[in-house]
Amino acid sequence: MIRKLDYTELKPLCDIELIKKFKDIKLDDDVIGQHKAIEALNFGLNVKNKGYNIYISGAIGSGKATSAKKYAKKYAINEKTPDDLVYVYNFENPKSPKALFLKAGLAKEFKEDIEDLIYTFSVELPKVFSSKEYEEEKNSIIKECNKKRDDVIKEITNIARKKEFSIKNSSTGIYFMPIIDGNAISEEEYEDLDEELKDVINENSKELQEEASKMMKLIKEIEKDAKSEIDNINYNLGLFTVGHYINPIQTKYKDNKKVIHYLSQLKEDIIENIDIFLEEEVDEEEAMPMIMKKNDDDNFEKYKINIIVDNANLKGAPIIVNYNPSYTTLVGEVEYENELGNFTTDYMKIKGGILHKANGGYLILNIDDILKNPYSFETIIRVLKTGEVVIEPLKDSQMGVSISSIKPEATKIDLKVIIIGSSYYYDVLTEYEEDFLKYFKVHSVFDYEMDNNEENIKELVKFIRNFENKEKTLKFNDYAIKEIIEYVIKLAGRKDKLSTRFNTINEILVESSVWANLDNAKEIDEIYIKKAIKKKIEFVSLYEKKYEDMIMQNDIIIETTGKKVGQINGLAVLDYGSYSFGKPTRITATTYAGKAGIVNIEKEANMSGDIHSKGVQVIEGYLGKTYAHNFPLSLSCRVCFEQNYNGVDGDSASSTELYAIISSLSGIAINQGIAVTGSVNQMGEIQPIGGVNEKIEGFFDICNNRGLTGSQGVIIPIQNVKDLSLKQEVIDAVKNDKFNIYPITNIEEGIYILMGEDVGEKTTNGEFTKNSIHQKVYKKLYHFYMIKR
Repeated sequence: MIRKLDYTELKPLCDIELIKKFKDIKLDDDVIGQHKAIEALNFGLNVKNKGYNIYISGAIGSGKATSAKKYAKKYAINEKTPDDLVYVYNFENPKSPKALFLKAGLAKEFKEDIEDLIYTFSVELPKVFSSKEYEEEKNSIIKECNKKRDDVIKEITNIARKKEFSIKNSSTGIYFMPIIDGNAISEEEYEDLDEELKDVINENSKELQEEASKMMKLIKEIEKDAKSEIDNINYNLGLFTVGHYINPIQTKYKDNKKVIHYLSQLKEDIIENIDIFLEEEVDEEEAMPMIMKKNDDDNFEKYKINIIVDNANLKGAPIIVNYNPSYTTLVGEVEYENELGNFTTDYMKIKGGILHKANGGYLILNIDDILKNPYSFETIIRVLKTGEVVIEPLKDSQMGVSISSIKPEATKIDLKVIIIGSSYYYDVLTEYEEDFLKYFKVHSVFDYEMDNNEENIKELVKFIRNFENKEKTLKFNDYAIKEIIEYVIKLAGRKDKLSTRFNTINEILVESSVWANLDNAKEIDEIYIKKAIKKKIEFVSLYEKKYEDMIMQNDIIIETTGKKVGQINGLAVLDYGSYSFGKPTRITATTYAGKAGIVNIEKEANMSGDIHSKGVQVIEGYLGKTYAHNFPLSLSCRVCFEQNYNGVDGDSASSTELYAIISSLSGIAINQGIAVTGSVNQMGEIQPIGGVNEKIEGFFDICNNRGLTGSQGVIIPIQNVKDLSLKQEVIDAVKNDKFNIYPITNIEEGIYILMGEDVGEKTTNGEFTKNSIHQKVYKKLYHFYMIKR
């Protein structure tokens, strides 16, 4: 039975009494309509085992990021605040700085403790090593050393005299000179001596040199012993002094083994290099400026503390949200300085990454941001797999410079990563990334819609009231809320559903508030909601307006009156991201004798998608099933989307194409005032399609601009009636019998509406009712068959 929709069926309505029922609603910030997604999110946050990181997918604006932060915060606030992290000089291997973890808030204290310690040593050590007692003990050793040295020199002098040699001391050693007649002779005089005397002198000189060598060794031993005694005094005095000041710090950090080990090494290094503190004695009044200067000196660089993570002001576990997770942002980096063409660095130039900052807590990232940064995804997986972060630069073989690098000690990491993204990327990662499901075991899926029921409407009212409070806007009255909810239903595309695109809903709230303020209104009513929706469309509807103009000027040929054989108006949707609109498209079909079957011109021109090509094959199946029982189908047909330059996909025009073919075969003209959308199967049943509202409104606008005749309208699948949410102009036109919407279940109903003649039924002999459209098609196909026999 053919029927037209009543205007009351064209738009979802919200009961104003239901809105009034929630007048004194209690406000909260619960996430709306995502019970399963939130349950999965909570589960993932509860599981502390390795690998239970979370991927959140769903429609844009459905509250994924907001929920991730909200529920992570709920858990984080009650968790232990993680340790601070610092890097320190490695006294055993300076190229590999050490990482130290300290209880939250102790990093700054530790740094100050070490700075105070170095300051104290710079002031106190010079005092200790310039004290009277130290000088007396040191001088006593030196005096005793000098005495022993002098005694050895006297002994070698006496031996030399006995052998008639004198001694001459110089900076390079001791020289022996022979004595003749009581006087030391020169080399020239020595050369004038006879050979016998020379032999005697040489023999004595040789013996004397041997004795001198023994004596010099003895002197070195004396000096070595004296130096050893002084070093021992210095060490003991340094040990006592350094230990006196460092012991309280060791006691303070006694529960941290790595810090105690560092302090022990620091103590030994200061004692071994105590001279750097003794370069000059510092007066009390000049202590601070001098130490400030010294602490900037290279001698003191290795005693500095590099704070990487400071959680002093953090309560609970950290929550880090980042929108540029590059490799460097994730793991940190070691900065370099250019020195005469060479790049140098040290442990104070180590910079931490967001993985360090999120350690012990939660890291929230967007998959789009991750995939835009090379190596980021691999880095995240590696960190989750190994449980540690390594700060190292990406290798670049083409850098062409010499780099003096360091390798900071890897740090242990324990955190939960939450990735927000689309279902598409989740499927891709699942398919192609082997380790993805190992480390992201929890998938929280946010739905793009929720049931249209009282409970969810209540939550929407709560959402609007929360917006009022947060943004300090004018009050939305009940009729404004009713209009918003009806808009939310339209966004969902079904009367029994509500959209969860809260970002879009929020935009309407913001923009309607602005329009109300510009009018100096006292409250926001439905007028401003409608205006916000209308203006939002107008601001981005440039392409729709241009398309309409081309149709009105007949640059794009669309007929909305009269009848044509083999020609019909199909409906499509153009999507420009933030806005989509319906557009009518003229579809034509030509039929003639042959065996080519149905030729899809778009496919021949490489402009047809796979789904559209499938739809054409379905049409051929319907024709064969309906007409080719008594003879083989012999047909050549060409179907074309006229003036289409962008390609075609989808099967929502398959019924439309079939009507055009039947019209061409039967010779019965199609009413050009009626446009068609709907998919058809091989059995001739009409199947639902998407974008029904945009398609109806797109054709209505063209008819309305040209002047409605009352005979114009759109044929839609009956299943799409529940999806209707049309603008008021269409509803008013239907109410006033100026425009018609026909819901159908099968292809025969559509044929009758479009062609206005008896469709016909199959008789017992396999033919059709006399003079029916089916019979005319049957006869034409049989005629083609006979021609091709």
